[in-house]
Amino acid sequence: MQHITDAIVDATITPEDAQVVLQDAFERFGRSEAAMQERVRTEAQGIKLSTLGAVIPGQQVAGAKVYTTIQGQFTFVILLFSTEDGRALASFDAGAITRLRTAACSVIAARRLARADAKRLALFGAGVQGRMHAVQMAGAFALEEIRVFDPYAPADLVPQLEAACGTAVRLATPEEAVAGADIVVTASRSTTPLFGGDQLAPGSFVAAIGSSLPHTRELDDRALERASCIAVEWRPQTLREAGDLVLAAPGLVRDDQLVELGELLTGVHPGRRHADEITLYKSVGVGLEDIALAGLVWKRLSSPLRR
Repeated sequence: MQHITDAIVDATITPEDAQVVLQDAFERFGRSEAAMQERVRTEAQGIKLSTLGAVIPGQQVAGAKVYTTIQGQFTFVILLFSTEDGRALASFDAGAITRLRTAACSVIAARRLARADAKRLALFGAGVQGRMHAVQMAGAFALEEIRVFDPYAPADLVPQLEAACGTAVRLATPEEAVAGADIVVTASRSTTPLFGGDQLAPGSFVAAIGSSLPHTRELDDRALERASCIAVEWRPQTLREAGDLVLAAPGLVRDDQLVELGELLTGVHPGRRHADEITLYKSVGVGLEDIALAGLVWKRLSSPLRR
């Protein structure tokens, strides 16, 4: 069985490749042609072991991601199987897959929930996920400016991000970052809201991806209240893990606000309907994303054209 490193993943697929295969996977899930396994966390003495997975017959793959969390640091491994004969196909380091798939799904949601003419991006958190979100959003929208709030940003962040995104980047306070922003990405480890929901500009889209823990949140109740639509990957897992929703005031998040990504992609929900409505996407990371992307990498590497 082949083991595929993060370096191999990065050399094999692009963010655009990730967006295509993940859209296909969520469309299949929206048509009940795929299934997911919710994340299960096991913990002893501060050390966590987490597992989640998916079965995607239309992409000929099934598998699981297993990872440890020790002092806030993650180590990921994916095991991939064939749905045609059940054999184990490959194992993956999966750090690169996790980095690519989270941002790719935010872009997929943004294409249906953000305004097509979005030009200003507010980025809260410039770690691995934040930077990848900036790169993929800049590739999907004609951004003119990226405003970054990150008190731990390295000194060379601005020139590095400008080179990677091909657009102007500047550091900002939370208030400066969110003011007039068309797209807001929260990719922090904050346990409390990063800004007031009343600061969101009409017509803005928010992708909140920083946490999958029920006791932390990046958005306040007012941001949720103002949203016409709150898109999620999968209701059961999101409503158990997303602190932004779990900690909201009782009854604040309505059933008619919530829509799964697969429902957006299959036309069950129309997505953005008006230029001035505020839309949200709350991601916690689901097994469908990891397995779809691992399957794509394995197929690329197994293609006769690469031999």
